[in-house]
Amino acid sequence: MIYDLSLRAAGFIAGLFLLLASLPGLLMPQAASAWFRALPRSRLMGVLLLTIALLWSFWLLWTMEMGEFSSFRKPLLVALPVGYFLVLRFVNEFLAVRALGILFLLGAEPLLEAAFLRYESSRLLVTVFAYILIVAGLFWVTMPYLLRDHIQWSTRETGRWRAVNIIGVLYGAVILFCALTRY
Repeated sequence: MIYDLSLRAAGFIAGLFLLLASLPGLLMPQAASAWFRALPRSRLMGVLLLTIALLWSFWLLWTMEMGEFSSFRKPLLVALPVGYFLVLRFVNEFLAVRALGILFLLGAEPLLEAAFLRYESSRLLVTVFAYILIVAGLFWVTMPYLLRDHIQWSTRETGRWRAVNIIGVLYGAVILFCALTRY
């Protein structure tokens, strides 16, 4: 096990993430939709999210057991920062989306690990959320314009924007409720 995260902690993290991502869309719909529309091309958010992804990846590579591949640890520890600076230098389009996709891929693993071999059927709430993160992360890293299209589609109409955020708030609240009562 790479992470020592309980299902309760994973439920809190997933639920709070969904609430924090969706509540602004309900409470301040105009400001939140404008911020989300600007996110895909935001250089500042791209650098911030990519830096978080670098630090997380570096920590993982530094601490995890690699078995027979442990001889690759030092070259990879050098390649990560080099790749980080090369991406900052040469990837200008949708850097924030690609970095967010990387973070989604990194974040899904602790959620899946926490739900592994648990018998509560409510664990599937966390598992499904983790697989949603994986699918979204894979698409956003390889085809980042899709997030821009998804944001444009969901913010085009007020009712649609409200529905998307209500679904996020409800899903986050159900996961938090299960984290408090079932896990």
